[in-house]
Amino acid sequence: QLQLQESGPGLVKPSQTLSLTCTVSDGSITTYYYYWSWIRQPPGKGLEWMGAITYSGNTYYSPSLKSRPSISRDTSENQFTLQLSSVTPEDIAVYYCARGSGMGDAEYDHWGQGTQVTVSS
Repeated sequence: QLQLQESGPGLVKPSQTLSLTCTVSDGSITTYYYYWSWIRQPPGKGLEWMGAITYSGNTYYSPSLKSRPSISRDTSENQFTLQLSSVTPEDIAVYYCARGSGMGDAEYDHWGQGTQVTVSS
């Protein structure tokens, strides 16, 4: 059974860069067809797709986040990482990694349990 696990600091200071890693087990992030996404949910709001890296290493980002997110991967560790620069309190959310057949409103068949991120000095 494919599993995803988010890890990273739960507290980030304003203007700093948030870095979260998703470790995938019992499945490869290079398996043909799949997109590996970061999705977040601010308190009291809906899910927001942030970006994705494909099985071949191509990256896509939500235009609403401008140039702040960056997604990379380490195929030897079967991990992919989100970096979000210049964080503000508006970035407070539960952050999820997920596997999907596409991006944005695509279907996601496996999710991590989520990790809470707070932005505060």
